[in-house]
Parts: sequence; C-alpha cells; structure tokens
Amino acid sequence: MSVEREIEATPGAGRLDRFLAERLPDLSRARLQALIRDGEVLVDGAPARPSTRLRGGERVRVRVPPSEPSDLVAEAIPLRLVHQDADLVVLDKAAGMVVHPARGHRAGTLVHALLYALPGLGEAGLGERPGIVHRLDKGTSGLLVVARNELSLRRLQADFAVHDIRREYLAVVHGAPRFAEGCVRTSLGRHPRDRLRFASVPEGGKPAVTHWRRLAVTEGLALLACRLETGRTHQIRVHLSELGHPVVGDESYGRGWHLPAGLRDWEERLDHQLLHAARLGFRHPISGEELDFAAPPPPDFAAFCAAAGLRLPQP
Repeated sequence: MSVEREIEATPGAGRLDRFLAERLPDLSRARLQALIRDGEVLVDGAPARPSTRLRGGERVRVRVPPSEPSDLVAEAIPLRLVHQDADLVVLDKAAGMVVHPARGHRAGTLVHALLYALPGLGEAGLGERPGIVHRLDKGTSGLLVVARNELSLRRLQADFAVHDIRREYLAVVHGAPRFAEGCVRTSLGRHPRDRLRFASVPEGGKPAVTHWRRLAVTEGLALLACRLETGRTHQIRVHLSELGHPVVGDESYGRGWHLPAGLRDWEERLDHQLLHAARLGFRHPISGEELDFAAPPPPDFAAFCAAAGLRLPQP
C-alpha cells in the first residue's frame, strides 16, 4: 500500500531535495531523488525537480509506493538467530558470508538464507537487499539487525543515518598501540590507486570516527575494542591500518605483516580478518524499547586468542 505525506514548506526552505531530506529522515537521499524523478513528489500539485526552490508556504506532497518484492530464490543456509519478533531479527553472521548479492556473489549470501528462514521478507523492499539495514564485510563476523517490514526498515535506516546505534567490535591487531585508548577521525573515500579499497582522503570523503581501547596485549599483538561513531565501508580496518596496527588476517589492509614466530602456522589457517561485531544496541523501530545484544567471537577467533595469550572479555 502506498503512503502519502503532505508537508508545508517553511520560509526560505531552499532546494526541494534538501528540504525533504531534513523533513523525512526515514527515507534515504537516493530514495527521495528517485521519488522526485518518478513524479511521486508534487509541489502545489505539480511535478518538480530536485533543484526546485521552495520560498515557503508551498504544499509538498510525497507519495511513497510499496517497494518491489525481491525475486531472489531462497536457500536453506543455516543462520544463528539471536533475536526475532514480528518487526525485526538480530543474527550473528558467520565470517566468510556475503551479506547481499553483488558482482561475483549471486548466490549463497545472507539475503538468500534470510529469505528461506523468514518467508515474506522479500516484501520488505530494496530489491536484492530485502530488509538489509546495514552490512558487515564478508570476512567480518558478528551482529546484524534485519527489518521484517518496510516501516521497520525505514525507521532503522533513519537511526543508522544519524548514528543513533551502539556498535562495538573486537579486533586482533598487529603490534600494540602506545596508548590505552584513542580516537581516529578522518574522511573516508575510495583509495586513489586501488578502487577496491578505501582510505582516509583530504577531500571528497565521508566523515568517519572510530573509538578504540586496548583490552589485552601480548608479544607482537593486541586485542582491541572498537566503538563506531559512524559506519563507513571498511572503516575499522582502514583506521587501524592507518594507525599502524592492521587487523590480523586482513589481506587488503594488512599486506606485508606477519604473525610472531610461534603463531606462523595460523597464517595458513586463517581465511578472514579477526574482526567481530560483538555488541549491537538500538531502539526498537516500533515499540521504542531499548535493545542490546552481545555475541561471543567465533571458535577460530577464540582459539587464536587462546594460542596468542590474549584474554577475551567476559560476555
């Protein structure tokens, strides 16, 4: 069912697209641009363009049609569900699993598994990303929230957009930071020479903030807790690498780094970076209840820490 909203433009509102982005934070800028382009946004009853200037007093009507259902095929892939209710699920993603279909990954993704485990999820919108609110890299394990209906999806996306989410990761890194804790603030964008990687860039990037603290230190390694203030692609991996302490097992940002002599056999055994989304907290999109979840790292992560003498925090 379509949803219609009518808003009166405030004096000096300026560009239509910016005005709507401020007044309708539950819709992404890309979605608003598409709605305007498709004629679903009327200003005083007439179609408009994103650049239309609002002087104040105009009646802006926005029609949000139902999202197209997904045509992906469900696959019976095991999932570790931490929580589920009528509006969302929280799961513990395995390292090595891609979140949604992309080039080179047209099957076997988390989305395919979710469509099997949660019939009807394909109606939550976003085409090949039904219900997906945020992502974890393929090699990162841990907690994800998935929306089960479009209202939950829009509200959770809005909370993520304003960083009203609590996310903490565990990372095993090469070396040991000099200080007990710190914060990295940069702008992240595509790497200037390698388009598959990201880097801190002087201009054109997006603000990225990572808070970190040492939990344990051993010869040549450290266990860190990283709290995200923002959630950019590869953010923790880039920030820790640029800090001089790349995540163990990270082939993209930890090239040339080797484990201490007593752990060299792990270089062949590890097939992913030792980065785990351990805690996730947010406000329930429908009830408003504050939720908080924790998940221990996977067995290979825990086994490596035991072998290295890095004590994991208690749940």
